[in-house]
Amino acid sequence: MTHSNAKAASFLIDNLGLFNDLQITGGVLDLACGRGRNGLFLVSHNVPVVFADNNEAHLQFIQEALNETSPNAGQSECCLIDFEVGQGEGRNPLAGKVFDAVMVFNYLHRPLFPAIKEAIRPGGLIVYETFNLEQKKFGRPSNPDYLLQAGELRQAFEGWEIISEFEGEASDPERAISRLIARRPAEK
Repeated sequence: MTHSNAKAASFLIDNLGLFNDLQITGGVLDLACGRGRNGLFLVSHNVPVVFADNNEAHLQFIQEALNETSPNAGQSECCLIDFEVGQGEGRNPLAGKVFDAVMVFNYLHRPLFPAIKEAIRPGGLIVYETFNLEQKKFGRPSNPDYLLQAGELRQAFEGWEIISEFEGEASDPERAISRLIARRPAEK
């Protein structure tokens, strides 16, 4: 892909097999996708992705990258959405949408946790990686509103099958992160 030089998150690359094991029917939501490096990686591996962000220029970049890729890129789409507008009014920006997986990287808006959980089909995955409170010693972000507390992801997805999790320091670049992959329980 000539359009994007950014490498996907190693956490996603290392766990690509989980997406191959999913029976993809609703696609993968790349929530707050930025310039789409992670979703574009999945598209390059024949996984349809819904790219969602509040930055129109980023989505235009992604659309151009999709236009340059494989025929499977047509199964992916871009959606301009601000996930933080109206949250206090009980608005759910994901209402009525169902995905095989939702992935979130370097973004935290706690009021979205219930909506994310609801938008993942039974047996589907959450893939989450963002900064935690220890990030303050490395620099930005340092506002606790954007930093996970210890165990917060596990707690947010309590009752789900934990496939992989990590809390601590990572390198390249140096940062303090929390990661989680969990599977939503099948309906009984």
